This record gives sequence, structure tokens and C-alpha cells, in this order.
Amino acid sequence: MSFFETNIGILAIVVGQCFLVMLCVLASLAFIMYGERKVWGLLQLRRGPNVVGPFGILQSFADLLKHVFKEIIVPTESDKVVFFLAPLISFVLALIAWVVVPFDDGWVVSNINIGILYLFAVSSLEVYGVIMGGWASNSKYPFLGSLRSASQMISYEVSIGFIIIGVIISAGSLNLSEIVLAQKSDYGMLSWFWLPHLPMVFFFLVSALAETNRPPFDLPEAEAELVAGYQVEYTSTPYLLFMIGELSAVLLMTALITILFFGGWLSPVPSLPDGFFWMFSKMLLFFFVFSLIKGLVPRYRYDQLMRLGWKVMLPVSLGWVVFVSFMAHFKLLNYARW
Repeated sequence: MSFFETNIGILAIVVGQCFLVMLCVLASLAFIMYGERKVWGLLQLRRGPNVVGPFGILQSFADLLKHVFKEIIVPTESDKVVFFLAPLISFVLALIAWVVVPFDDGWVVSNINIGILYLFAVSSLEVYGVIMGGWASNSKYPFLGSLRSASQMISYEVSIGFIIIGVIISAGSLNLSEIVLAQKSDYGMLSWFWLPHLPMVFFFLVSALAETNRPPFDLPEAEAELVAGYQVEYTSTPYLLFMIGELSAVLLMTALITILFFGGWLSPVPSLPDGFFWMFSKMLLFFFVFSLIKGLVPRYRYDQLMRLGWKVMLPVSLGWVVFVSFMAHFKLLNYARW
């Protein structure tokens, strides 16, 4: 028996895979933040980052070092333990979600059969980091910001859940890899779930923006006071952990919309080989869309945000589940691949 077939060897392989995925995600965050700032620069007719490194490509790493070496300021009356635990929870939960995300056929740390439920559970727990950060600061502004953020995240998680149920019914599986393989056929991109679930693609995109506090739904960070919401009392590394967790959640949403509706690692043209390149390219495309929305769409009022979530997104997504269930039961339009 070889070393890698023993319990210790298997543990070493799993730990190594986790570290590899974590390093790739963290490195990707630095470069997509650079790309996002370049997109904003183009939209505003300015250059964007162009000083640190060739074409400014090392600007994100310079910002990282700046935050790390800043002084950590803790409010005198804050709950010190919860104050530091909140950003750590947000950071850890944002990273452990990636263990069930398949980047290619077999390229996944844990190919569990309930991958969708795992992702939904982890994303739901991220609310606690936000609430803890606002409450532990012992200040009214961050506490109000945390309440706004928590209610916003919970409201749009419901819509995302119903939208995902429609995809699960179509694929006949909770496994993310099997959902991708259910979209594979000789018709290429025309067999992906974006076509039969076209209305829900837009609803999922809007819900993803609200779930991750992205513009035009970044109300917890900037409604009227512009004081960074629940993060207002955080500096240095704790603030950086919040930012990494939030950006990682955005990247995770691009991976989810790619897997659920756009074939994951599948090639859009049947004659071209499948692979990680397609998954990465689709994620970059949707992140570019997220960046464009941030630079072009004006911010919503909070009452408009909640009305959209509960009076539009929720009833329509619930109605779509009923419609897809009806189509699957009667075997119409190939909605169920049981």
C-alpha cells in the first residue's frame, strides 16, 4: 500500500487540495479587483491603476500590504472577542464554500451529492459575520448598517433558493458536477439551462448583486451617511478580511451562475474541447457584467430594495418553481432529465 492510500496520505491530499484552491481564489481576487478598477476607469474616462508594477497590475498587492501594516484600532467599549471573530467568520465562510465548486470534470475538492445545499447553508451563515461586526462595534451606525445588510441578504437568499430549485428539477440532481453534465449535448450552448430558464437568469443576477451587497444594492455601506455601514469601526487586517470575504462571495456568485445556467466547463461549440478555460472565461465575463453594473446603475433606496425582493423577486421565483414542476411532471420541453 502506498503512502497516499493510507489515512494520513488521504488527509494530506485533501489538505493540499484545499490550500491550492484557497491560494488560487485569493490570487484571482487580486487580479479581478485590478480588472474591475480598470473597467471603472474606462467608464469614467480615466486610466485606473497604472503606477505599481507593469500597467499597475501589482496595485492590489500594494493595497494588501497597506492594510496589513496599518494600525489596528479597536473601539474602547467594543466586545473585543466578537469584534475580531466577525471578520474571521466572514473570511473563512467565503473560502470554505469553494470546496464543492467544480472547475472541470473531476476538478473539485469534495464532489458531494448535496453540493447546492452546502453552498446555500454556507452563504446563509455569512449573515452572522455581518451582524456580529455591527453589534460588537458598540456604535449606532455600524449596528444599523449590519441590520440593513442582514435583512437584505436574508430577503434575497429566499429568491436565490427558489431559482436554484428550478434548476435542480431540470437537472434531477443536487450535485454541481451533475448539473453541468446535464447541460451537455450535441447542441452546445443551446442545450444549457440559460435558454429554458431565461427569465431566472436575470432574476438570479439581480439577487446575486443584492446578496453580496454589490451596487446598486450596496445600501449597508452607503445609503446617506457614507460611513461603510457595519465596517465603519474596522481598520487594517480585520477590514481587509471583510473585503476579501465580500469579493470572494461575488466571485462565487459568478461561478454559480456559470454552473447553473451556462454549462460550467462545457464548450459553447460541440466541436471544441471542454475544459477549465471555459469555466474561467465565463466567470470573467459575468464579473465584467458585475463591474459594468456598479459603474452604470444608480443606487436604490432601501424601501425600493425590500419591495423588489419581497413583492417582485419572491412571487415570480416561486411561480417559476411551480411552472417548472408542472413541466417536469408531464415531461414537457425536456425539463426533467431523470
